[in-house]
Amino acid sequence: MLIAAVIGLVLVLVPLYWVVPPVSTLMLSRYVTGQPVVREWRDIDQISDRLKTAVVLSEDGQFCSHHGVDVAALRAEIDNFLAGEEARGASTITMQVARNLFLWNDRSVIRKVLEVPLAVYIDLVLPKRRIMEIYLNIAEWGPSGQFGVAAGAEAAYGTSAENFTWQRAALLTVALPNPHVRRPGNPTAGLMSVAQIVEARARRFSANASCLFNGPAEL
Repeated sequence: MLIAAVIGLVLVLVPLYWVVPPVSTLMLSRYVTGQPVVREWRDIDQISDRLKTAVVLSEDGQFCSHHGVDVAALRAEIDNFLAGEEARGASTITMQVARNLFLWNDRSVIRKVLEVPLAVYIDLVLPKRRIMEIYLNIAEWGPSGQFGVAAGAEAAYGTSAENFTWQRAALLTVALPNPHVRRPGNPTAGLMSVAQIVEARARRFSANASCLFNGPAEL
């Protein structure tokens, strides 16, 4: 009965999130425990095209072409797991949205298995632009309860999310895996090096993010 209720809740919430700005499970847990949450929702067209491109090329280069799951990357991950090798990821942006909205952050096989059908359903119901819009507004992006790119940009640079140089867009992007340690406003040499790689990739393969733009991107 509990499982059916959870499935029913997901089936209802995902279509609702087409128009309602959602919050993540981590945001909810911080609200419940009295920890600060800073988030200002930004429509996708109010977010820097350079940042969107950098996020796609850093996090999920096939975002515009897959159906929620990168099958080839997932198959390789399963092969690594069966061979006893260390996991290397394979989470698409859509899978990360599924995790942030409905699951937990601790890495586990069970969580990964649940992410797959959730991501497929999210991709089936929501357009790519909305999936990215949700991702950019619920991702943890700062060390003190900042969620979403607007709060992340304000914490890092004291600026809004509309316009970034390529360098700032790349630095904000590479902070995503660990915003508690990686500080784009005061980057280490190592973080700068990774950001330069992401910037070069985003400039070269910007067409991979074309599904996110209505008309020519401002790059």
